[in-house]
Amino acid sequence: MTRIFKSFLQAGFECSTHKLENGRRLDLVSSTRHDIFVERDFARLRELGIRTVREGIRWTVIERRPGVMDFSSVMPFLKAAREQKIEIVWDLLHFGWPDHLDIFEASWIDAFTSLSEEFACLLKRESDAPWFVAPVNEISFMAWAGGEAAFLNPFRHNCGAEIKAQLVSAFLGAAQALRSKLPGVKIVSPEPVIHIVGRPEVDGDDIAAERYRTSMFQSWDMLTGRLHPELGGGEKTLDVIGVNYYNNNQWVNFGRTIWLGDSQYRPFREILAEVWNRYHLPLFVAETGTENEGRPDWFRYIAGEVHAAIDNGIPVEGLCLYPILNHPGWADDRHCFNGLWDYASDSGDREIYEPLAAEIRRQRDIFERQLRNR
Repeated sequence: MTRIFKSFLQAGFECSTHKLENGRRLDLVSSTRHDIFVERDFARLRELGIRTVREGIRWTVIERRPGVMDFSSVMPFLKAAREQKIEIVWDLLHFGWPDHLDIFEASWIDAFTSLSEEFACLLKRESDAPWFVAPVNEISFMAWAGGEAAFLNPFRHNCGAEIKAQLVSAFLGAAQALRSKLPGVKIVSPEPVIHIVGRPEVDGDDIAAERYRTSMFQSWDMLTGRLHPELGGGEKTLDVIGVNYYNNNQWVNFGRTIWLGDSQYRPFREILAEVWNRYHLPLFVAETGTENEGRPDWFRYIAGEVHAAIDNGIPVEGLCLYPILNHPGWADDRHCFNGLWDYASDSGDREIYEPLAAEIRRQRDIFERQLRNR
């Protein structure tokens, strides 16, 4: 099994920059003080044997004025990665864009393509291969949350399909720009995976639930040209698929959450196998985690399912704990205890959640043995 990342166990830093409906702009990189203490955060990861991380550039910070790109906010991350020998999988769009741009306009795609091209030039100057870039994180979630449920920008209903097509077009333009300036770059697409079962008391609901469930493939199908090929997708668009999966990603159609342990719960290994059998592309668990005392048990479950998937011949390339830092809640600033480390002190120290750290160490050793044997 060829390993494409520096480390199998990985860490993701929350980097959302979307705007709330009340007009407030989030910046989770800043609110977790990761921008200030990035080098110390990377050093902590190295002590755990983690050398691959997910980070995001902040378009809202980079392009404060139309057409003027300032990547000074990215430079500390590039410097810290060099010094700590950390490999970064970069998100270019993680839910937020500059105020002067309208996602429904063609100019939005043009601006994103320009951002991608200039970022590619920066990476070429300031870092060495291999390069991993995810142009858009979670197209499916952004389209649903912003275009159907109206709790994410642009806060609309009944236009999820339009937003999804726009995001796919932006992704494709970014991928082309990245490859033109950065030959050899690996294009990554992280998307959520789900499972939905029908309500037995509703006639035909099993069919409706399955249609809803398989919609999780739409974005990847559009990017690979299997769906809406007029957008320009193709089988060579993607190099790596990222699978984002949390403990509430299964539910009864229009009903309750199906929790781990329920007889209707689908094992995660089966979801990984389905993604692999559909696309036959290298894949990794790009996001997983939960809150509070359940963190070690959830990580143990996901790791066990990944072990099983690998034993079954599914080439899973990595497992990313996301987020690695506790952070303020999106809507209410509540203290989310969902990471390995807590808020930083003024000196950059972060309290570690030792039960999760112990499980990470244990799984790190198990994966190393498993991958070495294979």
